[in-house]
Amino acid sequence: MNTLSEEQVAGREKTLIAALLLSMWAPLTTGIAVILSRSTTQLADFIRRSVELLALFVSWRVFRYVEKDREVSPEKKARLEKMAGLSVAAALCISGLIMFIVTLSRIDTFEPGGNVYPGLAIAILGLITNSWFWRRYTKMTTEHYNPVIDSQRLMYRAKAVVDCCVIIALASVAIDPTAPVTRYIDALGSIAVSMYLVWSAAGTLKTTLKNYQAAQEYESDQ
Repeated sequence: MNTLSEEQVAGREKTLIAALLLSMWAPLTTGIAVILSRSTTQLADFIRRSVELLALFVSWRVFRYVEKDREVSPEKKARLEKMAGLSVAAALCISGLIMFIVTLSRIDTFEPGGNVYPGLAIAILGLITNSWFWRRYTKMTTEHYNPVIDSQRLMYRAKAVVDCCVIIALASVAIDPTAPVTRYIDALGSIAVSMYLVWSAAGTLKTTLKNYQAAQEYESDQ
């Protein structure tokens, strides 16, 4: 299979590092926002960001290892890239399931309230940032396909969609926290996010396994 040039490797690793550094702050800032508010969507979003940070770290380490160590065998490279893709799929699935469980556990007792504006601001900034990374990884994947970069494209697409759901839910709480419908919008926001994350996990898993199978077939033909 075609390999990335040194310039392409450097550019993609810089993007991965930038995404990792920015994501390190997400659980902290979202955690503070959870304390200030009582939003189910906000709590679920905090869990999601924490799990995704781990998957991003794994993807960066795998990419750095397989692209900078020229001695790695094609078989090992394929296995490591598969591991990176599986970590992203697992992060999306775990986040979705946890968000669903949290929503169900609080749906009968939850009452919107608290200061949701910090969380709303964080979600808006997250949407801008995640959309940029989604576009960046999409461009990289189109220019030269790489399984690890493609898994990041899928993850950031999911992150951008999730941010949209979080913004809608928190905005409803900010506009009128006492309205009866607000409670259900917040709960439905969490459910919508959890379902989309599980769906994205299934898509990422399918793509990862397809890439691994293609790599094996390619090597067997050599």
